[in-house]
Amino acid sequence: MSIKDRVSTTEKSLEVVFALQRLRGATLAELAAELDAPKSTVHRHLSTLAEHSFVRTDDGRYEVGFRFLELAEYARTQRESYELAEATVEQLAEETQERAQFVVEEHGRGVYLYVETSEHAVQTGHSVGKRIRLHSTAAGKVILTHLPDDRVDDILDAQGLTPETDRTITDRTVLDEELAEISEQGYAFNREENIKGLCAAAAPVTNDDDELIGVLSVSGPSNRMKGEWFTSKIPDLILGSANELELRIAYA
Repeated sequence: MSIKDRVSTTEKSLEVVFALQRLRGATLAELAAELDAPKSTVHRHLSTLAEHSFVRTDDGRYEVGFRFLELAEYARTQRESYELAEATVEQLAEETQERAQFVVEEHGRGVYLYVETSEHAVQTGHSVGKRIRLHSTAAGKVILTHLPDDRVDDILDAQGLTPETDRTITDRTVLDEELAEISEQGYAFNREENIKGLCAAAAPVTNDDDELIGVLSVSGPSNRMKGEWFTSKIPDLILGSANELELRIAYA
């Protein structure tokens, strides 16, 4: 089998897994229709994935397997600094009574590593592992301020400034001006730019060399995220939590 064939085979297996995720489980016929592929081809990929516990089947219906949990937990805890963030996120959610999260960057997207919600927090669908665009979120904008200029250009050129809501920044000049302001003040806001009715604030967690480890953020409904609570007190809480986390990481 050539290198090209091996890559093609891997891509097809990944397409099968992502299709199972989109469909929330499916029969062979449903998968074949979704992928516009012969049943025999899809079945071969399913059989291989099932053999290694990445897919499971029950009464002819296929589901994503729990083996992915093992890999996901390894990915999330491969750095000690990531593990230390969990307690900080829990504390921040408790202090603000909103939703708190720790976000890192991978392949030009933000990825939620830890999410904690208080009993009053709004559920937004941004769960652990969720990948987000950077320009329309508070955490994402913090990430952009810590990337080299050429990397920012590459990411934004490839992904564009997609409008998630009518408040999303879609002009590069306006975004650059906001990124400069974020760099100066040390934290960022999202004012209903990613989800209508949801606002957020975020601040970086860095190492001794000022390299970004991840981002702490707090989000909540716009009717609560307003005034001094949103523009001053929540940023102060996030910055304090980020500082404490940085110290724990430095002396771990």
